[in-house]
Amino acid sequence: MTIDALSTDETLLILKLAFLVLLYGFILLIVRTATKDIGGAPQESIVLGAAEAAALRAQYTRPARFVVLAGPALQRGSTVEIKESTTVGRGPESDLRIDGDDFASARHARIDPRPDGVWVADLGSTNGTFVNDANVTTERLLQAGDILRVGQTQLRLER
Repeated sequence: MTIDALSTDETLLILKLAFLVLLYGFILLIVRTATKDIGGAPQESIVLGAAEAAALRAQYTRPARFVVLAGPALQRGSTVEIKESTTVGRGPESDLRIDGDDFASARHARIDPRPDGVWVADLGSTNGTFVNDANVTTERLLQAGDILRVGQTQLRLER
C-alpha cells in the first residue's frame, strides 16, 4: 500500500506544479496583452500654429456666394463671395462695407463660412439682422436660398 500512497502523493505534486505553471503562464499572457501598445511605434501628433490652422481650414471651406437682391450700397444682381469670416456694416472696420445703408450699424453682422456651412451672427446691431424675415438672436446656420437682411441690404445665399 505504500507504493499506492507514494504514487498518489507524487501525482498530486505534479498536478500542483502543472497548475502553478499554467497559472503563471496565464498571468504572463494577460500582462503582455495589456502592455502590448505601450512600447510600440510612437503616435504622430500634429500641433499647428494659427496661420497653418487657418490655411488648413480654408482648404476645406467652400466660399459663401451671395446675390444682392436689394440695397443702396451694392449693385442689384451682383455677386458677393465670402471666403473667410467677414464683418458686414457701414463702418470703416467692416470687411464688407455697405456705405449709404443708413439702417446698417458700423459693425452689423458677421458671416462665417465653415466646413459645416455658412453661419451668420448679429453683432449687437441697432436694427437687427434677419434671415427670411426672422430676427437673428444667436448664431445661425444659413441654407441655400436663405435671404439675409442687414439694414436695407438683402443678400440671397447661393452657396
